[in-house]
Amino acid sequence: MNKNELVAAVADKSKLSKQDATTAVDAVFDALQDAMAKGDDVRLVGFGTFSVSHRAASKGRNPSTGAEVDIPARNVAKFTPGKGLKDAVNVEAAPKAKAPKTAKAK
Repeated sequence: MNKNELVAAVADKSKLSKQDATTAVDAVFDALQDAMAKGDDVRLVGFGTFSVSHRAASKGRNPSTGAEVDIPARNVAKFTPGKGLKDAVNVEAAPKAKAPKTAKAK
């Protein structure tokens, strides 16, 4: 799903116009980005937690030349799914009937 599909889904489920849904989706993304830029976690109960994690500086290698490269320290965005989201994506499908085993000919 891309942003346009998300806007269409929000508009459909909330009975908003596409323009209002676009404004709402943009506002949510802006609020997430602003909070994370300040280093705050965003916890959405049942959905998950958006957080900022610090990665220390490290050494890497250029795969073309094999030369060692310094990778600077940086902050990265991280998402940890909540129980509700985990349960929603791990819905068990109905068990498939197994074909009976046949004896191998010798």
